[in-house]
Amino acid sequence: MKLDIVDLRILDELQKDSSLSNVELSKRVHLSPSPCLSRVKALETNGIISRYVALANPSALGLDLNVFISISLKSQDKQALADFEQRISEHDEVMECYLMTGDSDYLIRVAVTNIGALERFILEQLTPIPGIDKIRSSFALKQVLYKTALPLTRIQNKTA
Repeated sequence: MKLDIVDLRILDELQKDSSLSNVELSKRVHLSPSPCLSRVKALETNGIISRYVALANPSALGLDLNVFISISLKSQDKQALADFEQRISEHDEVMECYLMTGDSDYLIRVAVTNIGALERFILEQLTPIPGIDKIRSSFALKQVLYKTALPLTRIQNKTA
């Protein structure tokens, strides 16, 4: 799907607030409601919009500890990676998981209530996963920047 400036404005508005009604969205992007809805449906159908979510405040829920954990596996063959990825995705505490280059194989971010919850997660959930060689944790002292919206301005410049 080739995106134009109107599609990018729709995406920008929905990234800011996905609960917008079609009427409100159409006003913000200067389209009538019917073509606006057609464009949103096309963005969904083509996988540009993958889902709509509500972002919860972790601190309000007592999830004040953000920890980045580097994990090295004993083997990096295809099956070992697939097994790890399947097992790690079973844990609610794991907010993000990335296959990495460099010193470790994976970087995960976990959200937990406190150091005791982190200890239980590492000892009872993470360590028993077969194939793990090394685990290294880093605590986030402060969240300086957090975004969920993708940088559409770079794409806008390419479509103009």
